This record gives sequence, structure tokens and C-alpha cells, in this order.
Amino acid sequence: MYALVDGNNFYASCERVFNPGLQHKPVVVLSNNDGIIIARSNEAKALGIKMGTPAFKIKDLVNQNQVVAFSSNYALYGDMSQRMMQIFHDFTPAVEVYSIDEAFLDFNGFDLSHIRATGVKLRQKVRKYIGIPVSVGFAPTKTLAKIANRIAKKHMSDGVALIDTPEKIKKALQMTAIEDVWGIGRQHSRFLQQHKVKTAWDFTQLSDSFIRKKMSVTGLRTKAELLGTACIPLELIPPPRKAIRTARSFVKSTADYEFINEAVARFAAACGEKLRQQQSAANLLTVFLRTDKFDKKNSYYANSFTVQLSNTSSGIDLVKAAKKALKIIYKKDFTYKKAGVLVSGLVPEKNRQLSLFDTHYSKHRQVMKIMDQINKTNGYHVLKLAAEGQASAWHLKQKYRSKRYTTRWQELIEIKV
Repeated sequence: MYALVDGNNFYASCERVFNPGLQHKPVVVLSNNDGIIIARSNEAKALGIKMGTPAFKIKDLVNQNQVVAFSSNYALYGDMSQRMMQIFHDFTPAVEVYSIDEAFLDFNGFDLSHIRATGVKLRQKVRKYIGIPVSVGFAPTKTLAKIANRIAKKHMSDGVALIDTPEKIKKALQMTAIEDVWGIGRQHSRFLQQHKVKTAWDFTQLSDSFIRKKMSVTGLRTKAELLGTACIPLELIPPPRKAIRTARSFVKSTADYEFINEAVARFAAACGEKLRQQQSAANLLTVFLRTDKFDKKNSYYANSFTVQLSNTSSGIDLVKAAKKALKIIYKKDFTYKKAGVLVSGLVPEKNRQLSLFDTHYSKHRQVMKIMDQINKTNGYHVLKLAAEGQASAWHLKQKYRSKRYTTRWQELIEIKV
């Protein structure tokens, strides 16, 4: 038996923990640079505010309905997530952290006679110690647990749903739209709808040969999971990422090449830090650049360029490659709103292919190791490469950010008596 535990409206709920006056009020959380809506409370959803909507497009709606907007506060959300995940370990040692606000829990081998009561107890403990409301869905497979969680959130008064019999499985699949099935993407969802497959139950009635032909073995695995046969094991150790991306929108559009050059250098260095954290090296680096797609007065331009690397995690190598790529795609006739760096073709650092022409790499590794140690001990980005410059305008705009109550001594909540 698996459980999928999900924090309800997690970012908005984190803000409410330290500001109880927000209860029952519409709350939204904005993306980097306060650009688009990335989280909503139920009250905000009821107003028709959609995920991914640019904030400037609903300014009047926000003002008229007294919607409270927050800049994304990832330090707070990340810490609250870790605290929540720790409580999950109190109920089972096998926990797969699936995202910042949800996790799969493995209860195989447990006494399942009171499993639903366990879910209620888990939910109560998280609310008591963390302040976050969660929904719990139990089922014999991870895919069904996802569906059970959705049912718990939308239809169960106590926030817990249990799918443990063939009858319950059939009913749950019949009430789940095909586009809401975990593992079926948009493209396959549209294709299936064209073949009159509207629900998860409809999908399970398709022949194995049809699914294999149109969706490969992955589709067959999803079908088996929906029918109650577990095919997807718990991932207790997160797999290394296959690509790493760092990108930001600028506070204001700019044509200043040196400004953009420093920003791209910072993004490349950040990719290097993430590579070293997971002990990987990259074979390819891509720089992308674009103007403001919402600017109707000026022409839109977007471009990217990829540079071949010699399997490196050195920030020095990555910055050099990024600056080379930027020169190729930059055009002075445009003002740019966003830039980013993507490293791919990742291999384990210990397995990187050696080259006769990268004798400098061992020296770079020593320098990077010292930089990482200093930054870890003394604070983020205390030491950086000169190419990153001193620019701050491309740093995150967080006009409405709440305090980092749990990770900064100077921002601890104050209680006056």
C-alpha cells in the first residue's frame, strides 16, 4: 500500500502559517521577478485566477477583490517542506520526496487494518506541528495513490481517501479525467481524447497492443498501475538530474551587452555549482536569450546557441563557453527581457572522459572546491568569479516577499505582549 501526501496550496499555506489573518482570504504567490501566478489559495481559484497568468493582466481583479499577493519565498517554502517531510518519516522509513510539497510513502508490510486512521493521524500531526493542511491518498500503486490524493482533496471531508478494492478502483477511474492521470502527458491525452478515451477507466479498456503501439511500454505500465499492479518502485534516493538550467527575467528590458554578459556568466557559474553538488560533469552548454514576449510595440526575438564542452563542472570553463555563445546570438537592435544557461549531456564526475588538452582541469577542481567550501561556510555567493560582476538588477525582484521566518535570525517572527 502506497500513500501520496500533498500539501494543499502549499506556497499559499506557508504564508498563512505565519499570518493567520490571511485565512479565508484570496492569496496568490508570484514567480521570479513577480511575473506570473504560480500558486493560489482556494479563494483565489474561486475568483477565476488561473495558474501561469501574468500578474499585470489581472491587476484590476486583484485590487477589486483584495487579493493578497506575495513574491515567491523559496527559503521559507523549502524549510517548511523539509519539516513536513520529516514528519512523514515518523510514520514510515520509506519516503520518496516527489516535489517540494508532495511525497510517496510506502506502507507495504504494515498492518493495513487501520491504514485510513493512520492517514487521519498523519494529517493531524502535520497540521499541529507545521500548520500546513495536507491531503492523503492510499492505494496499491503510486499511480492510483495520485488519483486517491486528488479524490481526498476534492471530495473527502477529512482529507483522506482509500482505494483498496476492485470496486473502489473502478469508481475512482471512472471519475478521473484522462488528462489528470499521472504519466499521461498532454500530447497523449489529446490523442486519447480523439479516440473517445475520456476517463482513466476508458484507458484501461484499451487493448494492450493498441497502447504498446501508440504509447510504448510506458503506456502499458500506466495501465497496469491503474488496474492495481504496482510497476513503479519507490525512489528513496533521487536520481541525478539529466540537465541543469538557470535562467532569470530581468527587472527591466535592456540592450546593455555588458549587463547581459555578467548575468549569463552568473547563470553559468550557478550551473557549475549545481553540477558539483550532484558530482556530475557536462558535455554541452546552451545559452538562450529573448525579448519581452508581451511587448506589442517591438519585434520579438529569441535565439540560443550550444557549445561543446570537454565534460566539465568548472565554473571557469562554463563561464568561458557561455560568453562565447552569447556573442553569437546577441543582436544590439533588441532589448532583452530574459536570459539563461542550460548544461546537458551530464555524466558522473568520476566517469568523465579524459582529454590530452584539458590539463588545467585538476587545477580548476581545486579552485572550485575551495570556492564551494567558503560559500558554504560564510554564506551564499560570498566568493565568485570576476566575470559575474557586481550587477544586481538581474537578481530576483521580490517586492512582496514575506520574511524568511524559519531560516534567518533577524527575520524571526516577533510576538509583542
